[in-house]
Amino acid sequence: MRARFLLCLLALTAAPLAAQQAGVVLKSDKALPVDESGLPGEGALRRYEAYVKRWQEARSRWADEVAKDQGAVVFLGDSITQGWGADFKGLFPGMKLANRGIGGDTTRGMLIRLEEDVLALNPSAIVLLMGTNDIEVGIEPAAIGRNFQKILASIQGRLPKVPIVLCRMFPSSTTKSRPRTTIEQVNALYEATVKGDSRVTVLDTWTLFADAQTGDMTPAWSKDLLHLNPAGYARWAAALRPIFATLGFLETETDPFTPEEGFESLFNGRDLTGWGVRPTPPRKAPAKPRPDAPVFVEVKEAVSYEGQTVSPDGRYRVVSGRLVVTTPAEGRRIQQLWTTREFEGDFVLRLEFRATPNADSGVFLRQPQLQCRDFPLAGPYYDLKNYRPQDWNVLEVTVKGGVARATCNGELLVEDLAVPATGPIGLEGDRGQMEYRRIRLRRLP
Repeated sequence: MRARFLLCLLALTAAPLAAQQAGVVLKSDKALPVDESGLPGEGALRRYEAYVKRWQEARSRWADEVAKDQGAVVFLGDSITQGWGADFKGLFPGMKLANRGIGGDTTRGMLIRLEEDVLALNPSAIVLLMGTNDIEVGIEPAAIGRNFQKILASIQGRLPKVPIVLCRMFPSSTTKSRPRTTIEQVNALYEATVKGDSRVTVLDTWTLFADAQTGDMTPAWSKDLLHLNPAGYARWAAALRPIFATLGFLETETDPFTPEEGFESLFNGRDLTGWGVRPTPPRKAPAKPRPDAPVFVEVKEAVSYEGQTVSPDGRYRVVSGRLVVTTPAEGRRIQQLWTTREFEGDFVLRLEFRATPNADSGVFLRQPQLQCRDFPLAGPYYDLKNYRPQDWNVLEVTVKGGVARATCNGELLVEDLAVPATGPIGLEGDRGQMEYRRIRLRRLP
């Protein structure tokens, strides 16, 4: 009996002793609350031993790092976020980051610790990934959605201007008690909450990791159909970097590119000079409007954006030599930016583009549209061998005799696209973030 007592005592004291040996002084006020009554949010807090220990150990350590982590980009989440580690695997060089992920945490747990662990840092941006553990323990999607609403309201009430990057909940598997249909339902609730809010950028990390056939986590990115492996973290980092660049945390140097001999630049890298909007054809209102239908921007008269770095609605902006088509707050917002000049005859158009996961855009050649997207996820060219996901890709279009031939990194996209005799060049925005740079044109004799 005495031996059994000693073993129990050892188990209860091992974690605090380990934390103290590591230089962490456990704070009683950082322990998981025993009494949940009166606490914000819905759903019972988890009580298994490893989670209870992590909660107190991590939050005790973070309490001593509040001054050091002021102004960081803060990641809030569960074990998937915790898995970044303190150094974020070296995948965001030059950024000040703070990891506030606790393995096993739920949206209610994150809501309870939000003020002390995140908002007290006065973050320059917040990255959110949450909800998978709620599903596993049986919390209803509607309750998860209400917890998220409270988290969002708390952030925006305390820090109304802080940008938020909302990562769609990753796919998992029914074998992990996280079925696809429930994940999709929660993601839809999240997106409905932030729809129309320009402070929140939704990143399609569900499609990024989902198997195209089953909708479950793709094994290549995960070690157990739930948590990411090193390749998965590299993939997530690649998806985040273009957003961080647009927010001004990465790639802040102006692109030093000079067009090749014979090419003229259509984008100066400094502002929207040479670009603007053109009148749109009238659209017939649908008989039965759908709540998830895209927004079509209607333009009544042509407007030049000469000298402006941002379009009046904020959708098109120039950031460090890149022409960025930002992620629309509506989810899908279809509109075009056009050159103020028209181009007749034969020519070669060459540019580079970068797309966030599942982003959809297009390049207009006088009038017809050439799809320019995150091709492996958004199509229509799913099987390109040379495409670089969430990195820069070269698009080249040759127009001869009224027919356009287009390649992406040298691979053929289309070779028989009919184009009219004259017209402008256009860039479309639909969903996700698209970036363009080094836009230049060479006239053919």
